[in-house]
Amino acid sequence: MRNCRILLSALIGLLPGLVLAQDLTKVPADAAGSDDRGADDASVLTRPDARTMTLAIPAPRGLITDRNGKPLAGNRVGYQFALQFAHFPDPIDAEILTWAEKRLSHASKLAGKNYEASEEVMLSHYKHRRWLPLVFSASLIAPEKEEAFRKQLIPGLVMHPIYHRHYPGGDSAAHVIGYVRSKGRLPDGPIVHGELLFEETHGDAGLEKTMDQELTGRSGERQVIFDSDGRKLRDELTRRPRIGHTVVTTLDRDWQLHAEKVLADHCKRGAFVVLDIPTGEVLVLASRPSYDVNVWVPRISSEDLRSLTDDEARPMYGRAFQGLYPPASSFKPVVALTALTQKAVEEWTEIDCPEFIEVGKRPPVKMWNWTREPEGLMNVTRAIARSNNCWFYQVGIETGPGAFLSSARKLGYGSRTGLPLFGESSGRVPTNEYVLKRFGRPFTDGDTANYSIGQAWEATPLQVAQSMAGIANGSVLPKLQMIKQVQDPTGGVLQASEPESRNPLHLDPDAVQVVHQGMYDVAHSAWGTGRRGGLSFAEVCAKTGTGQWVPALNQEIAWYAGFFPAENPRIAFAALYEGDPDEDVSGGRKAAPMIPEFFEEFKSEIQDMIRPPSRAMVVIEESEDDGTEIPAALPVDEDGNVIIPSGRVLRAIPVEEQQEEDGEPVDSLEQALPAIPVDDAPVAIPVQEDD
Repeated sequence: MRNCRILLSALIGLLPGLVLAQDLTKVPADAAGSDDRGADDASVLTRPDARTMTLAIPAPRGLITDRNGKPLAGNRVGYQFALQFAHFPDPIDAEILTWAEKRLSHASKLAGKNYEASEEVMLSHYKHRRWLPLVFSASLIAPEKEEAFRKQLIPGLVMHPIYHRHYPGGDSAAHVIGYVRSKGRLPDGPIVHGELLFEETHGDAGLEKTMDQELTGRSGERQVIFDSDGRKLRDELTRRPRIGHTVVTTLDRDWQLHAEKVLADHCKRGAFVVLDIPTGEVLVLASRPSYDVNVWVPRISSEDLRSLTDDEARPMYGRAFQGLYPPASSFKPVVALTALTQKAVEEWTEIDCPEFIEVGKRPPVKMWNWTREPEGLMNVTRAIARSNNCWFYQVGIETGPGAFLSSARKLGYGSRTGLPLFGESSGRVPTNEYVLKRFGRPFTDGDTANYSIGQAWEATPLQVAQSMAGIANGSVLPKLQMIKQVQDPTGGVLQASEPESRNPLHLDPDAVQVVHQGMYDVAHSAWGTGRRGGLSFAEVCAKTGTGQWVPALNQEIAWYAGFFPAENPRIAFAALYEGDPDEDVSGGRKAAPMIPEFFEEFKSEIQDMIRPPSRAMVVIEESEDDGTEIPAALPVDEDGNVIIPSGRVLRAIPVEEQQEEDGEPVDSLEQALPAIPVDDAPVAIPVQEDD
C-alpha cells in the first residue's frame, strides 16, 4: 500500500494549487489594480468580507492487481491546462475576455493544439467561480511534457493537478479490468458547499464496474476562506480522502501477457482460458483482439470511440467470456461420460462407424463422419481419440438428449459462471421446450445427433474450460474464482476466496477414467487428432473441436481444450481459434499448437505448482491513521496469519509499487459508451476434424 499513500500524500501536497493554483494576492501585470494586503489569521472568521468554501476532494480508487500483487489498474497524478482568473476591480467583459484569450492562445502554442472556451463560459466562471481554476483542456498533459510546459507558463495560466486512472498493461486483460468514466461534469454556477475539486469517476465496465463499491474510497474535505477580492485567508485540510480497497484478482499478469502474445502469433481473433482446477481460480482470461483502456482516461475522444465501435473485428468484445460458439467436438467427452454412466455403452462396447449414418425417415438425412470414410468398429476411447462423428451420433441417440444435455448443465453450460465479469454470456443449451417453441415440434433424432457432437448450441470459451475442470475432477464442478483478496488501505484482508464446489456431477468414477484415457489418446496416440497439443513436461488429456460458426459465410472455429497432468489434474484450459470466412480450419491444426507455445514458457513454474505450493509471505507496512473507521479485517492468529471463515490460514498478498509510465493524452467526449452488446450466434452445423 506504500505506493497508494505516496500518491495520496503527493496529491494532498498539491491541493492548495487545486484551490488556488497561483498566489491570488498577486495580480498579473496585465490585470488592472493590485493590492498586497495580508490577513490576520486571528481575525479571519470575524471579517465581514470573508467567504468560506468547503470543497470535497474525490478519493483515489483502490488498486486492481494480479494474484501476485502486480498492478493491473492504479492511479497517477496528471495535469490539465486551466485559467486562474485575476481579480479585476470594476471589471468590464471585454477586459476579462482579452485576459483569458491571451492565455488560451499561449497554451495552444505550447501544446500545439487549438484550445477554446466560449465567452459565456469564461464570463460565467469569473462571476461565480473565479476563486477556482477553469479547466479548458480535457486531455491530460503527457508526463514528459509537463515540466517543460510549466517553465513557460504565464501568470494566470496554470497546470491543474488531478489524479486519474492508469492501466499499466494497456490492452492486456482489458475486457476483464474495464474502465471508469466521470460521474458528471462539475457545476458551472455559484460554488456550493461540498462541491468537488475535480470530477469524480465510477466503474463503467469490467471489474471497475462490478467491484465499484469496493474500489470507491471516501472523499476528503478542504476548507478555504477568501476575502471579497479573492485573496486566500485560510486553507485547511479538514478530512483526508481515503483510498478505496485493493482488489487482488486471481489472474497472473505474466501468464495473461504471454497468452495474449500466443493469440497474436496464431490468429486474428480468438480466446485463451487457463484455470486452476483445485481452487477454481481463473489464471488467464485472454481475448483477441483487445483495446487500450487508457483511451478512456480522462475521457475517450469521439474519434477513438468510433474507431473501436466501427472495427469489424470488435475489439471491445471479450470473446473469452462473451463470445458464443458451438463447443463442437470438445463436447464429445461429456456425451461419452453420460453414456458410460447410464450404461448405454460399456468400455469394451464396439460400434461400427461408417462414413455416414442415416437419421430420420421422411426422407432420411445423411450425417457424415468428418473423414468422409468408414473407420470400422470402435470402442469409446478410440472414438474420442479419433473424434468419430458416427460413433457419437449413434451413442447420443441411444443415450437420449435429456441425459447428456443434463450433464452439460451440471458442467456449467447454459449458465453464467458467477464471476464478477461485466457482460458475461450465459450460452444456450437446448431444451425440448425451446425446440417446441421455435420449431413447433419436439426433439428429433437429427437434433440429438447434432447436439451430441456439440453443434446447434452455444457456449463461451470460459464455459468450455470450466467443463474441462469438471471432467478432470470427475466428481464435482469447481466454483470459479476471480477475486483472490480484497484488502483495506492498510493491507488488512477483508475478503478472501476459498475453494468451493458448484455442482455434484454424479458420474461413474470408472467412466471418468475411461474418458480420461480417450482424451489422453487425443494428444499422445498415433491416431489422436490433437498430437500438436502435447507438452514436454506433463501428460495432457485433451479434445480437439471444429465447428461451423457462421454457415452463411462458411466461417469455422477451432478448439483445443483439456487438462493436465493426466494423473492428479491441476490445470484446465481452452484455446479458441476464430477463422475467416472460407478459411479451412481444424482444432488439431489451428488451436492445438497454441497449448505448448503457452505452457512451455512456464515449465518450471508449473512443475512447482503441481507440487504443494509454499505459503506466500508479506510484510505489512504501517499506514497513516486519520482517525476514521476502516471495515474490520479478517481475524489473524498470533503469528499475523489471516484466518478465513473455513479456518484456513493465509497471508495478505503484497501489492507492488506502481511504476510511472508515460501515457498519451486523448480528447474529450461527453459520454463514453459501454462495451458492445453480445449478438446471438447463428445455429451451427458439423464440419471436419483432422488428424
